[in-house]
Amino acid sequence: MALQLSSNVINSALGGRETRQLKWHWFLPTSGDGRNVTNVIDVLGQTSMSRPADVAYLTEVAQAAERAGFEAVLTPTGSGCEDAWVTCAAVAQHTEKLKFIVAFRPDAIQPAWAAHQGATFQRLTHGRLLINVVTGGDPFEQRSFGDHLDKESRYRRTGEFLEILRRSWSGEIYDHEGEFFKLEQGGLRRSLDGYEVPRIYFGGASPPGIAVAAKHADTYLTWGEPLEAVAAKVNNVREKAESEGRAMRFGLRIHVISRDTADEAWSVANGLLEGISEEEIAKVHARMQTTESEGQRRMLELHGGSRDDLEVSPNLWAGVGLARGGAGTALVGSHAEVADRIAEYAALGMDEFILSGYPHLEELYWFGEGVLPILAERGVWQRPIGLAEGMRTGSIDAGGVSFGVVPDRK
Repeated sequence: MALQLSSNVINSALGGRETRQLKWHWFLPTSGDGRNVTNVIDVLGQTSMSRPADVAYLTEVAQAAERAGFEAVLTPTGSGCEDAWVTCAAVAQHTEKLKFIVAFRPDAIQPAWAAHQGATFQRLTHGRLLINVVTGGDPFEQRSFGDHLDKESRYRRTGEFLEILRRSWSGEIYDHEGEFFKLEQGGLRRSLDGYEVPRIYFGGASPPGIAVAAKHADTYLTWGEPLEAVAAKVNNVREKAESEGRAMRFGLRIHVISRDTADEAWSVANGLLEGISEEEIAKVHARMQTTESEGQRRMLELHGGSRDDLEVSPNLWAGVGLARGGAGTALVGSHAEVADRIAEYAALGMDEFILSGYPHLEELYWFGEGVLPILAERGVWQRPIGLAEGMRTGSIDAGGVSFGVVPDRK
């Protein structure tokens, strides 16, 4: 039975933790954007979209997210997208308060230098950095960048990487000699200058991934699965973290398709797959089966490479995963239905929601105008303090949140 989204239900379902603060983030499409999930699929399973990921377009998305009241935007990492550090540094100059969850892999940079780079980002953006360290689950792509470690070794390296990263940000000057890294007199030569240490976002569904998360993550990320599967994962990770003497937050990474009516939303969802053939679906499915990612395996199991029965639980659609790797599910339905499903995930322990949709600019406005006001009425979201009223340009007022008119981009 769907939970009814109200402040009383939410507080009850969360065990009376009224002080718990839900956070809302959007996604920055650094591999491109468009009205279909994919246009062209290459050998790595990446896509070429109709809207290039240039600074101008990504700034549009980021500014819309900031205007809507999202706290941050997540950037992906991988060969099919622009480098997250460079892209976020560029787009940050065109926003004021929006934070950036910069994704990168431990094989791409030394941890002490990542700490230095992160400290620079914090100072230059006045504290707007969050990070998402991605271990990497595709051996083909890892090898293409010169990383030949096996999965278990990659996770051990990630754990050591995060240990050094945190130690560097602590202000300590130290020596370190581990399995993968050796430092002499490591640590920042210039402090964070009073800015907060960036929060660490991390996802990993396999036992070694969960072990790393329990020791090092501030927010554990999971892709959208049916409620029972998410509940089991959250409980497992929470228990592992408690055994390490730690508490952590949990985040859901999922797409959204929200419209005034459920029929409209499902029509949009089905339309996203019009540009992909059965041959292309089979190609993506075969390509994703070669990865070592447990999370990717779970995404594939939801659809099995078939267009049939893609609504795997109420309003949870697995169609996105037919055309791409990574997060493969979307919440599809009326604004109220999407809000109700979000409430159910929040009741399971989700503290943060990283949302996206195709195209990311228009879908952000659909969610912002349709769902955020419902969440605000029911006490789950509030307009951020200091969000300028002057940002209204040709806008409509949606329950205390204002949004400009969205152009019909082709």
